[in-house]
Amino acid sequence: MADVTLIGSRLAETGVEFVYDGESAACEGCPYRGQCLNLTPGRRYRITGVRENAETLECAVHDAGVRAVEVEPAAVEANVASARAYEGSTAALEGPCPYTECPSHEFCEPAGADFDAEYRIEEVLGDPPHDYCMLDRDLTLVRFAAPDEE
Repeated sequence: MADVTLIGSRLAETGVEFVYDGESAACEGCPYRGQCLNLTPGRRYRITGVRENAETLECAVHDAGVRAVEVEPAAVEANVASARAYEGSTAALEGPCPYTECPSHEFCEPAGADFDAEYRIEEVLGDPPHDYCMLDRDLTLVRFAAPDEE
């Protein structure tokens, strides 16, 4: 089921994904805190709908204001150890990687997933984008299922 929240007007498009970072210092005293700060920090979300008849509200964080949108938790694509890469199983990220120029870096350290958590593999996508892992890890690209909201 989708949640309704407020997001910067420039991002308010169906299909856009983002990781909710939580409260900013600029949020203090905002009258819209209850509608805006209602997601789980660190979780990836996908916008499933934009409230068309809602007005754009002023915001100290977003220069073009905020709009009401419907969101749901989104799946995260990640590299995991090939030995654990089976659809329906659980796996964790292998750990941080200092090689930020690697084409797989965004999947080894994906936004919206934590190193200290395990995730259910929704789908095995196959070989990761890199030709060679500088940390000599044997990795497979998977899609973690979107977490259930509490």
